[in-house]
Amino acid sequence: MRFGKTLKKSIYPPWADKYIDYDKLKQLLRERDIENSGDSEAQPWTDKDEEAFVHELINVQLDKVNAFQSETSKQLRQRTEACDAKLRPLLPDDQGRHEVEDEEKRRAIASEVLEELDSITKEVSELEKYSRINFTGFLKAAKKHDRKRGSQYRVRPLLQVRLSQHPFNSEDYSPLLNRLSAMYTFARQVLTHEPAETKAVSGGEGRAANDAYVSYKFWVHSDNIVEVKTHILRRLPVLLYNPTGSKELDVSQPDPTITSIYFDNPQFDLYNKKVARIPDAASLRLQWSGDLKDKPAIFLEKKIVTDDQSDRNVRIQLKEKHVKEFLKGEYRFEKHIHRLENQARGESHEAEILKKNVEVLSSFIRENNLQPMLRANFRRTAFQIPGDDRIRISLDTDLALIREDALDPERPCRDPDDWHRRDIDDTGMQYPFEPINENEIVRFPHALLEIKLRQGARNVEWLNDLMVSHLVKEAPRFSKFVHGVAQLFEDNINTFPFWLSELANDIRRDPETAFQEEQERLAKLAEDQIAVGSYLGPRGSPQQQGLAGSPMSRIGSISGPSIIDPRASVSGPGREVAAKQQAEAQAREGREEREQRQDQPAAPEGQNRSRSPGGSFLSGLVPSFSMSRYARAHRAQKQKLPAGVTPPEIWIKDAGPVRVESKVWLANQRTYVKWQHIAILLASLSLALYNAAGEDNQVAQVLAIVYLSFAAFASIWGWYMYQTRARLIRQRSGKDLDNLFGPIVVCLGLAGALLLNFVFRYNATLMKEPSGTNLGNSSIHLGSTNHSHESPMLGVVKQDSYPFR
Repeated sequence: MRFGKTLKKSIYPPWADKYIDYDKLKQLLRERDIENSGDSEAQPWTDKDEEAFVHELINVQLDKVNAFQSETSKQLRQRTEACDAKLRPLLPDDQGRHEVEDEEKRRAIASEVLEELDSITKEVSELEKYSRINFTGFLKAAKKHDRKRGSQYRVRPLLQVRLSQHPFNSEDYSPLLNRLSAMYTFARQVLTHEPAETKAVSGGEGRAANDAYVSYKFWVHSDNIVEVKTHILRRLPVLLYNPTGSKELDVSQPDPTITSIYFDNPQFDLYNKKVARIPDAASLRLQWSGDLKDKPAIFLEKKIVTDDQSDRNVRIQLKEKHVKEFLKGEYRFEKHIHRLENQARGESHEAEILKKNVEVLSSFIRENNLQPMLRANFRRTAFQIPGDDRIRISLDTDLALIREDALDPERPCRDPDDWHRRDIDDTGMQYPFEPINENEIVRFPHALLEIKLRQGARNVEWLNDLMVSHLVKEAPRFSKFVHGVAQLFEDNINTFPFWLSELANDIRRDPETAFQEEQERLAKLAEDQIAVGSYLGPRGSPQQQGLAGSPMSRIGSISGPSIIDPRASVSGPGREVAAKQQAEAQAREGREEREQRQDQPAAPEGQNRSRSPGGSFLSGLVPSFSMSRYARAHRAQKQKLPAGVTPPEIWIKDAGPVRVESKVWLANQRTYVKWQHIAILLASLSLALYNAAGEDNQVAQVLAIVYLSFAAFASIWGWYMYQTRARLIRQRSGKDLDNLFGPIVVCLGLAGALLLNFVFRYNATLMKEPSGTNLGNSSIHLGSTNHSHESPMLGVVKQDSYPFR
């Protein structure tokens, strides 16, 4: 189906004029004129035509769609807040009383809110579809342009950059839906007078029964791969691949190469279901390790990923000679099933499971008319404790996605009568697969990290630290199958995944920035959790039941795969746990600070004014003594190293040449020049004061020497701080560059010298005047060179005198 027809069918009537104007873009591209004339040179494409198309696509249509999505999303949240405000008076207070006691009025409010919630929920669903179809439309228009005008102009790179700046398709509506769900439940309780449902379905029990895992997926930049591996192998061992099956392992063996062949039909129904996030969307793949010519074990696996990112697998093991027969429905494992029944001397549980799996897979292939479509080849490093599969981690590198289809009968990628490409498997072709045509292969630029947790996993706090660090970028719902189809079969699909626009971005992040972003995210999640929990009541949330005061939430242990930081899904209970832990930590820290303030003795009023609210006076002078929350957190992190673990000598961030912006060096030099300027001024003042003092004025001479010492100190201190800051910049240190010690010493010293100068001058004046003389009527020469016994004031020399008033 052409995308134009798909777009017309997907339009939500109230928003009809807000969608991408695909027909106008095609007119600007002059597609119909070229198709009708059959000669692309009849109307040459000019710079004006290119400018008009790019302006309409990038500046008009993209801005229109992004503005509407942002405004609509904001309005939906405001409407949700309004519904929240209407339901608040219906909530019971601490004594169980309600602000609105009239039952009829309560039911009327709840009924009105339910109607509004229905409207909001519908528009949230339509807005998600709106974002997805428009995102696809922009990519389709750019591809159509590059195909017809790509010899001279290419617009897709520019479009991807703009799409990354306007991520209207990547917004996650799960927090909003969670809040709507809580209000739905409460409003229905008001209408039906039913108590809160406190018995929630435990995801952990269901997963354990179905042997399911909770999966968390991330992208890892090539610069961070080694650091991620070392972070993991400190806690989990690397699973070594032993292709020979011998008892002795060869540690020199490289990481195994995994090959997966994904299935779909010519209409790409499985792909469309996964992108549209239809519940229980499934995929089918053949997978083996190593080269196929070595006759490895081949597994046929059907994988179902649920909304909470847990997965259920149905798999069987095949031999290479039976794969083709099974895909055609001619092989049913009769001999193997019969052997299992004979070994059990009757009914065999293993035989029944095998029969069921064979029937499920055979019917799935037959009903969906599946055939091999895509090959994924990658090198895998697996981390797992042998015999304990509660925590499984895999790191996939050198990922290549290759077409495996036979959709084009004239130029099929594989033999239609075979199930795999012989040109790759028979020759043992390896990454980067240079003989493959460029239009048949996509090489993924990052490594893929997948963390799988099953119920019973404990002591996974280090996993949470890894998942929120700067080393990884979360990629929820990422799929090799979806990414490969979206990249290699653009002409056959009308929907694209949201992460395509992010591939052009640099996923590396600064550690401090990543830490701050995580804290902001947890704070926002805590607010949402509080809003949702207010409708569920003290017993309504199973997460609040299990975690309120639970020691597991403090030591990082988990009793199920859901109790972990939420990187796989925003709607997962793990994010609620993380938000809960953050709120508890903040509350606990606040209590500790209040207790410390209560235990400290009361300070004088003047002393209290000299102290900062967050710490002591010393912390303001020396930054290394800072008592701020950020500084304490970093010091605590440095102290919490496991036993036997030492920090690395050279961090990856410190490797390579030092690249510092010019303004950083110039700022350091400018500060040094300022210090030298102050030193010269003080030295000049000291010299003038000494010359004007005379031989008999020892007080003035001493003060001149004091000023000279401060000048020397300012010069030396400026040079010392210049060298110190330059060294910290070269070392890429995270320490503070500011220091208040030098300025405070100079300021206090000068203030003391001026005070002493005034005291000495005042005493000399009193000693000069006779007893009973009115000081107000006497003429006193300050700083005059004619009176050597008088000390000059501030080193100012004047020839005339003035009265002291």
